[in-house]
Amino acid sequence: KPLLFKKKKLKITSNFRKKDFLYAVKKIKDNIKNGEIIQAVLSQNFSVKFNGNPFDAYRYLRILNPSPYMFYLNFKDLKLAGSSPEMLLRCENKELITRPIAGTRKRGEDEFEDKNLEKSLINDPKERAEHIMLVDLARNDLGRVAKKATVSVPIFMSIERFSFVMHIVSEVRAKLKDNFSVFKALINCFPAGTVSGAPKVRAMQIINGFEPQKRGIYAGCVCYFSFTNNLDSCIIIRTILFKDKKAYIQAGAGIVYDSKPIREYFETINKARAQILALEYANK
Repeated sequence: KPLLFKKKKLKITSNFRKKDFLYAVKKIKDNIKNGEIIQAVLSQNFSVKFNGNPFDAYRYLRILNPSPYMFYLNFKDLKLAGSSPEMLLRCENKELITRPIAGTRKRGEDEFEDKNLEKSLINDPKERAEHIMLVDLARNDLGRVAKKATVSVPIFMSIERFSFVMHIVSEVRAKLKDNFSVFKALINCFPAGTVSGAPKVRAMQIINGFEPQKRGIYAGCVCYFSFTNNLDSCIIIRTILFKDKKAYIQAGAGIVYDSKPIREYFETINKARAQILALEYANK
């Protein structure tokens, strides 16, 4: 049936109190200053009672936040409606591609503000350093399964716009080794540095100490594998999980040496805006 654009305001709660999130950012910065990590991605989970049709929420999401990876998964006990902007890994005819996204600004109210926000983003030393570090991490991930001297970065620090945010995006490519499967390539890239941090293992340990609950599907991936050794996959971000008459949205921000806690807090909110709006339209 046709969609009606009539919002119903929802009461949204987070598993992270604001003051606790800001405190966690400060403590992670201490970990960075101590040399344990370079970056960690801290996230919060928003939840709301939802009485609508999850598939309608997905239909609204397609309109409100069209993205490279749109998906709706209907499982027995839960449903997922996703609009992910970020590829985790693709392999076509043994060519590996990953597209790290790191660096975010909200969209402007008009073209002038939008251009100024883009300029602010691309010239921000903190955002540039974070992005370059994660591109290097992606190069290393592919390098472990790639033929010698085939890793390249054909697209470096371009701006891509979505409905509520803009991002810095790069593209890393490589040729898969002859004796390696795409399964092994995916394992080497998982989880993405853009949703965990660097170095990955220590960053995940630190995240586990601060985030109030396990991430579940957040920062995982949706993918397919073919019999011809091809694959395509996206990171589970900008996604709504429906379970037991509730909807859940999780969003994170990359914490680095010079992060401002309040800015990182609002970055997570900006990343969740499209999903929240889709729920407001779809709720009954």
